[in-house]
Amino acid sequence: GFVPASPSLKARLLRPLVLGGLRLVLRGRSSVVLVQNPDDRAVIARLGVAPDRIAMVRGNGVDLERFAPGPEPDGPVRVSLVARLIREKGVDEFVAAARAIRRQRDDVVFTLVGDPDGGNPSAVPVEQLRAWQDEGVVEWRGFTDDVPAVWAASHVAALPSFYGEGVPKSLIEAAACGRPIVTTDMPGCREIGRDGVNALLVPPRDAGALAAAISRLADDPSLRARLGAAGRRIAEHEFSDARVAAETLALWRAVLAGGTVHV
Repeated sequence: GFVPASPSLKARLLRPLVLGGLRLVLRGRSSVVLVQNPDDRAVIARLGVAPDRIAMVRGNGVDLERFAPGPEPDGPVRVSLVARLIREKGVDEFVAAARAIRRQRDDVVFTLVGDPDGGNPSAVPVEQLRAWQDEGVVEWRGFTDDVPAVWAASHVAALPSFYGEGVPKSLIEAAACGRPIVTTDMPGCREIGRDGVNALLVPPRDAGALAAAISRLADDPSLRARLGAAGRRIAEHEFSDARVAAETLALWRAVLAGGTVHV
């Protein structure tokens, strides 16, 4: 996350060293690279890895029984962001969109679920999270291992990430729960969030576009229902635990057999 995405001087200095190291390690014929989306496949190919040594398995899968659709909750429209709370996840843009919407209406509420990643230089400080909560712009819930309850209490899932994801686990889980998605047109995010199908895609680092998309969903229950139902179908057909496990085992069998990779 930090090295490829951060605009800081430290990250820019480290980036060529990391890419050079990857190029050396991954080009060996004994290496097989597992990626989660086509954009990352292209990145690895540009490092010189042969196509038959790159495998793609999209996401980590979702437990379709634990993450199940349910009716929308009563009360204000709740928009939730579930993630490690680092800047690259679009936390600042989420808060900016929340602030803009809350200035105009009080029937939409915003929730941050997760803790800062203490080992990441881009982690959002706890003091900042508390200040946003004290301001009343967002509710910060911290870490939870009951993510199904988060989506049961939410109307919309948001993840305005502006760096390349694999396939965001939180959005796969939200889709499985039948919740519409607002996310960015970025690698990984667009694998689970399909614009106009189960999601509204916005440009990265554009709080205004994010606010407009959230407001559109807040005003249109039928659109939320349509996108949410489509998201559940996508989760069932493409991101189930069973499918991802089968594809991963097929990859390991191919590697152990010493053949080319076709996953």
